Amino acid sequence: MTGIDIDKILELAPSPAYVVDLGRLRHNLAILDEVQRRSGAKILMALKAFTMWSLFPLIRETLHGVCASSPWEARLGREEFGREVHSFAAAFKESDVRELLTLSNHLVFNSFAQLERFRPLWEKERGRVSVGLRVNPEHSEGHTAIYDPCAPNSRLGIPVRHFEGKSLEGVEGLHFHTLCEQLFEPLERTAAVFEEKFGKLLPGMRWLNLGGGHHITREGYDIDALVELVRYFREKYNVTVYLEPGEAIAIGTGILVGEVLDVVENGMETAILDVSATCHMPDVLEMPYRPGITGGFDPGVKAHTYRLGGPSCLAGDVIGDWSFEKPLTAGHRLCFEDMAHYTMVKTTTFNGIQHPAICTYEPETGELKVVRRFGYEDFKSRLS
Repeated sequence: MTGIDIDKILELAPSPAYVVDLGRLRHNLAILDEVQRRSGAKILMALKAFTMWSLFPLIRETLHGVCASSPWEARLGREEFGREVHSFAAAFKESDVRELLTLSNHLVFNSFAQLERFRPLWEKERGRVSVGLRVNPEHSEGHTAIYDPCAPNSRLGIPVRHFEGKSLEGVEGLHFHTLCEQLFEPLERTAAVFEEKFGKLLPGMRWLNLGGGHHITREGYDIDALVELVRYFREKYNVTVYLEPGEAIAIGTGILVGEVLDVVENGMETAILDVSATCHMPDVLEMPYRPGITGGFDPGVKAHTYRLGGPSCLAGDVIGDWSFEKPLTAGHRLCFEDMAHYTMVKTTTFNGIQHPAICTYEPETGELKVVRRFGYEDFKSRLS
């Protein structure tokens, strides 16, 4: 990974371990700060993608707050980030709304039914908590159906036809979230459809939230065009514009260190690791996708090809097939790349498998800090 001293980290880190490079994190934050300064947008961090709260003091120097998907996330954002907290979920319990109204600056509902059901609660907080609605432009840019909020029959967002005859009394903002790991052009197309369908509602609003899925810090993102788009909505409709990326904060910042435990053969050689797809990188199975490995190549490219698997009892706990220049043996360290986002937030303790330590690496000093180790009591405390 560009700019990360993989060899040094592999030497210093325990295994298994997630390691976040602070230099790369500062690099991403500088790009996001440029977008804020030039466009006037307020950028929030999506906690669903990256919730390493020990780094919140660094991140809050740049970003305006967090977006949360539950009372627990909102509470973490309020207690540890300390700036704006914006909350949304597909549906809320009454107890959720009561708690979120004490924690949130913005509360976004997913239906008119929920907006009206809880009106007696949120109307009491008007002026302190701003209420919005999530809309569905019904314009799909997603490549993977499970991650596409605009897929047919989606439960996320209100289609424009459902606004017919509905009161917007007290509603101060609109929110759409339609992207996943995408560059600017899908946002540009989606924004045009959104404005065509919902633009007539914006003159009565105070804010517009363009959601997440924006890979702003990825190479090739058209930052100039994003700045222009934000300025367009701000100036035409006199609204505050929010962006709430998650991956853009953490992309390219972290690795997962793993170690070979054994090599077995049954038709092909399989290296069994102390890291697990199902426990430590579930998107490998869910999305699915193939993570990068430093020094790893497609099968057959180099002399030694292996299937990499985890230690769990799940037969499908397989990360994928790679080839290497040299044979893998017990004790060999591997570096799985870009493992900061949607990893730590999705891990499980299935089979009681050791949870990776969480670490930071400071390239300016060469210090690797173990922020947290996990033990048996962490496993036990999740059960009863």
